[in-house]
Amino acid sequence: MVLYFYPKDMTPGCTREACDFRDNLSRVRAAGAQVVGVSTDTPQSHEKFTAKYDLNFPLLADPDKRMVKAYGVYKKKSLYGRELMGMEGTTLGIDRHGTIRKVFPKVKVDGHADAVIDALRTLD
Repeated sequence: MVLYFYPKDMTPGCTREACDFRDNLSRVRAAGAQVVGVSTDTPQSHEKFTAKYDLNFPLLADPDKRMVKAYGVYKKKSLYGRELMGMEGTTLGIDRHGTIRKVFPKVKVDGHADAVIDALRTLD
């Protein structure tokens, strides 16, 4: 499984990342995996995001931040000299036994889907 955490629906980077996974879903499935996205947005926001960009994989809503905190991706961040709590874009490669086998912290969107797909070969 590819479990990816992203900060916000409809933002430029998060939209590019979602669309890249959408466009490469057949490659992910060919590697025997599925994609699931997670953010702290509401289910209604996810519905609009999915419809607008024709996303072909599920998005999980975590508005109470339980999941993002449990996975350790809700962290103290620095923005323009101010510290605040927020989501750190992170992708996990999880094997068929539920073990996290690969972590992509502080995701840079460009080339990310390709790097994840390459890593899937080692996750069985």
